[in-house]
Amino acid sequence: MKAFKTILASTLVVTSSAALLAPSKQPLSAAHPSNNQQKAIMNNPGIQLPAEEGDSNPPSTNPPPNSNVILSDVIGSQRSINIFASFTRDISTVESRLNTPGLNTTVLAPSNSALSSLPRKPWEDPEDYAKYGAEAYDSKRGGEDRAHRNLRRFTEAHVVLASPWKEGEKAERMGGGELWWETTKEGKTVVQPGNVEVESVVSRVANGEVWVVKGVLNYAS
Repeated sequence: MKAFKTILASTLVVTSSAALLAPSKQPLSAAHPSNNQQKAIMNNPGIQLPAEEGDSNPPSTNPPPNSNVILSDVIGSQRSINIFASFTRDISTVESRLNTPGLNTTVLAPSNSALSSLPRKPWEDPEDYAKYGAEAYDSKRGGEDRAHRNLRRFTEAHVVLASPWKEGEKAERMGGGELWWETTKEGKTVVQPGNVEVESVVSRVANGEVWVVKGVLNYAS
């Protein structure tokens, strides 16, 4: 919880990362409450960009698993998903799973560009604004707990409890519900339901794989 408070309170020191977490180019009124309705009570997460890009091998040509490395070792090494990687470190249930060698997992990590296109931050919920108003995430009004709950729901929705994960196999995810993947007639790999395209598999290690996806999975409660 201490780490989560940091993500809510820290100001980005890297301007490019701030741009990644900026709302989509929708009119402001469509994405968030207006300035008169919503109090500026939460800064963007502070994320330090890693120095190197990861590989971009497609699923069919990804190298064999590295038996000495686990998901928690590699999830933060990919620049294109470093925002989502920071979420996995702030949600203890996810962090614990990725750090456990015996729990095979497939991480469906939305790219930074996919996250930047969302109409709201992953820890925001329109129902919270409807119920609590502009101060829905004010720490003095229980906002931190609500934001943490929403971020946990979002992050767990992208963690599949299986690896290797075969085409057509329905697998449970941490957030509940089943997912499967298939290959389209155009040769694209997509995760269902939602038709979310897989960009690449960037890591295959002892306890699973990290897939970069071009969108987000349904994470509504």
